[in-house]
Amino acid sequence: MAIRVRRPTASDLEGLVASCAGTSLTYSPIGCSLSGATPTGLRRHRWTVPLPADGFDRASEAIRAWDVHRGANLSVLADGPIEVGTNVAMSAPLPVGFVDVTCRVVAVVEEADRRGFAYGTLPVHPECGEEAFLIVRDDSGVRFEVEAVSKARHPIARLVPPVANRLQDQAVQRYLSAMTKLVSG
Repeated sequence: MAIRVRRPTASDLEGLVASCAGTSLTYSPIGCSLSGATPTGLRRHRWTVPLPADGFDRASEAIRAWDVHRGANLSVLADGPIEVGTNVAMSAPLPVGFVDVTCRVVAVVEEADRRGFAYGTLPVHPECGEEAFLIVRDDSGVRFEVEAVSKARHPIARLVPPVANRLQDQAVQRYLSAMTKLVSG
C-alpha cells in the first residue's frame, strides 16, 4: 500500500501497473466473490442499488469502460481491456491524501441478464480479497451489485479495522452513486 499527499500523475499510475507484472494475488481461492462461499478468515459484504429498467446496457458499458471507478473519484489505469489477467492501478481519495492500490481481473461475467467482472488484490493494496461489480436484470428489475470478500492486510488497516471498514464502505457508496448518475443522466 502506498499513501501519497497528491493525486498520482499518469506516470505514477504507469509505474504501478508495470509493478504488477510477475506479482501474485494476495488471497485464495480465486473467484470467491462470485461463488457465494466465504473463505475462512475473509468477510463478505454486499451493496446494491436499483437502476432504471432501461439501464442494463448503459450500466454494463459503464463497468467495461471503468467509468464507475472514475465517477467515484478514483484515478484508474489498466494495462488492457477488462478481461481475465488485466492489471489495474488505482488511486483512491482518503480524508487526507490518496491511497494507491493494484488489482488483477480474475473473472468476467457476460450473460444475458448478468454482466460485470471481479478483480483480486495484488501486493499494493491495504486489503486482501476480491471485489465483484455486476449489473443484474431479473423479475425485480435492474440493479448494480458490488460484492466484496476481503480482510485487512496492511498493518495499519489491521490495527484499526472499523476505520478500514468505513473507508471501504465509503468507496463502495461512491461506486453506487457514480453508477446511478451514469445510468440516469
